[in-house]
Parts: sequence; structure tokens; C-alpha cells
Amino acid sequence: MKHAYIFPGQGAQFSGMGKSLYEQNSLAKEYFEQANEILGFRITDIMFNGSDEDLKQTKVTQPAVFLHSVILFNTAPDLIPDVVAGHSLGEISALVANKVLTFEDGLKLVAKRAMAMQKACEINPSTMAAVLGMEDAKIEEIVSGITDEVVVAANYNSPGQLVISGSIAGINKACELLKAAGAKRALVLPVGGAFHSPLMAPAREELAAAIERTHFNNPTCPIYQNVDANPYIDPHMIKENLINQLTSPVRWTQTVEHMVRNGVTQFTEVGPGSVLQGLVKKIAKDVATDGIS
Repeated sequence: MKHAYIFPGQGAQFSGMGKSLYEQNSLAKEYFEQANEILGFRITDIMFNGSDEDLKQTKVTQPAVFLHSVILFNTAPDLIPDVVAGHSLGEISALVANKVLTFEDGLKLVAKRAMAMQKACEINPSTMAAVLGMEDAKIEEIVSGITDEVVVAANYNSPGQLVISGSIAGINKACELLKAAGAKRALVLPVGGAFHSPLMAPAREELAAAIERTHFNNPTCPIYQNVDANPYIDPHMIKENLINQLTSPVRWTQTVEHMVRNGVTQFTEVGPGSVLQGLVKKIAKDVATDGIS
């Protein structure tokens, strides 16, 4: 029986996130103030009092979700994970939880990742769409048939829920084809760009340089990584997988399946919202789930 701690990604943010933690926990307040200094702006003002629109800016969203998750983890008593994982951005939160990264280095990487992704979105206007009610293999077959535009499978979230990513024209074309082929829904998402696709290549190069300069410690427990859903403890491999993550799909379905096969019976989501708990339940109905939010 193993206990996994899992960390959400972009999209979990909400106005007011972290406010009560800041007000009620002196150690949490120290972490938040340290983050304001590292980032060079008061992200706490936006997290606690900003509008949903303010929080949607990638340079705010990613550090905000990271901070909420990591500060919750670091200030909760006696959390000892057997394994960790994170969805997309959440992978960096997970690497702080298993001591591969310090809080400061994790936040700096998240800030670099957010800015690099923002720039890549401006170079190549692009988007993503959620496809519901269709087999993964069928979706893959349809998108691979679109050769005049970039369209790829980006997030394997749960059986019957896959997110595709690519150029705006490519995503629109794919949505029409998928609906015609029987998808229950193919819905363009309100995101800034084609995350986890080849269009993130400029961001990958920038992030790779930052990751190579950052010291990665030996982990206290394995991390299951997005690129291939396998567990890792070698810091060099963890670095490589984290770099490749930006242009590769998030294999969340496969990650949860591998964890369950390897003896995980309890999943605890740490951070804003409960999206990952819902996905875990769709993938593995018999496991226990809870959250720290």
C-alpha cells in the first residue's frame, strides 16, 4: 500500500487562492513574501484579490498554482509521500515535494517556464481543444491525418477525455473531423497557446538552458513523469524528462495506471481545486482519493 501525492497544473487557479493560508500560518506567510521578492512583483496581491482575468495571465497563473501547492505541502505536518507526480506545471511542484528542487529553484524555473511559454504563444498563435467521448486511438488516427497543420494529442487526462494541441486552423479542422466521426464534444479551450506540442519548441530551448543551470538533488521518493508515465529517481533523467515535457504529451491516464499497478492505493491532491482527484477516480475506481487545498 503506497501513498501518492499529486499536484495540479494550469487551470486550477481561482481568485482568493492561498489567502487564508497566508493569514493563518506564519511559515506560509514567509514563503509567500519570499516568492514576491524572487518574482519581482507582489503575486500575492493578484492571488488574493485579483480577478479571474488577472489570474489567467500565464506569467501569473503558473507561479500562483505552484505556490499554492508547494506552500500547502511544506506547511502541512508530516507528509511523507511514497511517490509523487504532477500534471504539466504540477511536475515542478512534485519535484519540490520530493526534495529534488528547493522552493526557490522550483519557483525560478516555474517563472522562466511561464515567460518562455508566453513568448512561444506570441510567436505561433495557437490553441488547444478538449475531446470527450472518443477512444484515444481514434483521436490519434484522425489528428495524424491532418498534415497541412500542426495538431497533436497533448493531455491524456482520463479514458474518454483527451486534449489536443496545435495551430488555430489545425485545431478547428480537427474539431470538425472529430465531431463528424462521433466525438461527444470537441471544444476549443480558452488557453493562450498550443502547450505540449511542437509549437512549444522555442520555450523548450529557453527552459532547457535554465534547467541545465539548476542543481537537482537526489529525490526522497520516485517521481512519475509526464513524458512516459514511468517512475524516476536519477536526477539526470529527471532533468531530461522535464525538458522534453514542454513539447510532449502529458500521459496522466498512463501515470495513474502505472502507479496503481505498482501498489499505490491512496492519492492525495495538493493545491487548488480537485480536478486531479476526479481524473484519478475515472482512471482507477477502486483507489482512495482526497485533497489538501
